[in-house]
Amino acid sequence: MAGKKVFFTQRAPEPKGPYSQAVIHDGLLYISGQVPVDPATGELIRGTIEEETEAVLNNIKIITEEAGADMDCVLKVTCYLADIHDFPRFNVVYEKYFAQYPPARTTSQAGKLPLDVQVEMDAIVALPARRPRFSRPQGSRRPLNDKK
Repeated sequence: MAGKKVFFTQRAPEPKGPYSQAVIHDGLLYISGQVPVDPATGELIRGTIEEETEAVLNNIKIITEEAGADMDCVLKVTCYLADIHDFPRFNVVYEKYFAQYPPARTTSQAGKLPLDVQVEMDAIVALPARRPRFSRPQGSRRPLNDKK
């Protein structure tokens, strides 16, 4: 597919299977499903729904920021909970990450999540337009470092 770019940052957990951490296409960052893994150790975080949600959202935030965006640029999040009864507690943590500009969201109870975690999320992020690193007048042939 033309224009598809695999995105990876060492600051977030490495994929544990045949998928990309994220993919960029047409100005959008598609973040694969994140589970509660400590990015520093690669270890699974087993805790309360609040602790696991915090870990997942932190990983999404790291990937988003490493790609040059911020959490206000998140357009859509799909959330999978092992137990829908955890939704109110999950929502308290989720709201901290998206207080000002919450994205569109789908939340559902999954039959069983990978590694028996309590929460998994994926996200779609709008990447900001990149400004040219250097600029010069149209038609100028003078080198950028020329001080004349």
